[in-house]
Amino acid sequence: MQAARSLPVMSSWVTLGPLSAIPEGEGRTFDVGGTRVAVFRGRDGAVYATQAECPHKNGPLADGLLGSGTLICPLHSLKFDLSTGHSSSGDCSLRIYPTQLSAQGHVLIDM
Repeated sequence: MQAARSLPVMSSWVTLGPLSAIPEGEGRTFDVGGTRVAVFRGRDGAVYATQAECPHKNGPLADGLLGSGTLICPLHSLKFDLSTGHSSSGDCSLRIYPTQLSAQGHVLIDM
């Protein structure tokens, strides 16, 4: 697992950096003002942001498997819908954060 990067929080929308820093089909963990966030770049160009740890077993979600808007936790294979945060089992949900891309290709997240 990669070390989280610390970024200051200056407004509700925070710039995390260039989208190119997150390979397609993968996730990365960021520390935003003390909150750990996992950011994912889908192969279809979609960008998602969630809490960094699985609520079930604290698995590092950025290390999970990503596909078609679904994330699979690396510790216990629980599936999450990245647009809603809901798990396939209905037992728990992820906190999700709205994302957008800037004109310069940077990932923005609404904290």
